[in-house]
Amino acid sequence: MPVDTVFAAELPWPDYDARVRDGSVPIFIPIGSMEQHGCHMPMHVDVLLPTEFARRIAKAVGALVAPPFTYGYKSHQKSGGGNHLPGTTSLDGATLVAALRDVIKEFARHGARKICLLNGHFENSWFIVEGIDLALRELRWSGIDDVKVVVLSYWDFVDKATIAKLYPDGFPGWEIEHGGVLETSLMLALYPQLVDLERAIDHAPATFPPYDVYPPKPEWTPRSGTLSSPKQASKEKGEILLDVCVGGIVEALRNEF
Repeated sequence: MPVDTVFAAELPWPDYDARVRDGSVPIFIPIGSMEQHGCHMPMHVDVLLPTEFARRIAKAVGALVAPPFTYGYKSHQKSGGGNHLPGTTSLDGATLVAALRDVIKEFARHGARKICLLNGHFENSWFIVEGIDLALRELRWSGIDDVKVVVLSYWDFVDKATIAKLYPDGFPGWEIEHGGVLETSLMLALYPQLVDLERAIDHAPATFPPYDVYPPKPEWTPRSGTLSSPKQASKEKGEILLDVCVGGIVEALRNEF
């Protein structure tokens, strides 16, 4: 009897093959990281969130969800606190690109022709694009030229009206939202047992000069690891974000696939 799940790896191979072989079923690949997210949340936030978005969206559009990438590109000081912080465990760009290229090619070999990469870690963005580009190029060399890949990050679907609801005192900007209201609210809505808001540190949004320095200067990053305060996060805000992002992504994929 077929297993009732959207997670590809939970299926026996004949059931998976029957679903994927003709190319009609989209494959979702969540891409995250192991990165510190302040004192109040675990280090796999960037894996949990895109995987859960993928699960919900897959149920809506009849897709399958591949196992997530649990390591990502190096944390940048101005968007993730920096790769120097304990616990953050990252890949070189070339490693991530090569792994993504190989996985995309493998799903195409299985028969998949509709692939969606759901990003949960900002710093992955350009390496995802490179992995896709190399995979499609090599697939064309093999005579496979009908694979379509959609790449998206869930936060890009948060519109201005939603931002106004979430940040009544003003929006600090996505670049310093690491570990702040957005991610903390989503975690409170989805995984409240993994959030200890009492340990969250309330501080002013981080400020940085208009240049970068390598090695990074640890004093530039707030000691908490978050770049803005998560104290205004709530389950209710997380549920608003879920509705807006899932709805927007479902619409986008129905248009593209």
